[in-house]
Amino acid sequence: MTRAPRRPRHVPQRTCVGCRTVEGKRALVRVVRTPEGRVEIDPTGKRNGRGAYVHLQRSCWEAALRGGLAHALKAQLSDADRRALEAFAESLATDGL
Repeated sequence: MTRAPRRPRHVPQRTCVGCRTVEGKRALVRVVRTPEGRVEIDPTGKRNGRGAYVHLQRSCWEAALRGGLAHALKAQLSDADRRALEAFAESLATDGL
């Protein structure tokens, strides 16, 4: 008796709020609006709150911080949250390197 071929495993898809490209969830970084209203990076991808996804590319972070991220999270970014996210974006290598 032969077995039926296995179906490929489902890979969750998410859209980068910076460049609007659809990728696998693991290829993106999750940013979360916590129940307390803070906006933080979620390295585990499992924190409680509303999430948005961004590529690990500086250009995507710059575009996301221009307004797409706040819109996706349905929140205004506080100055402290914006500075923390901008510092993370600055730590990324420039695109194409």
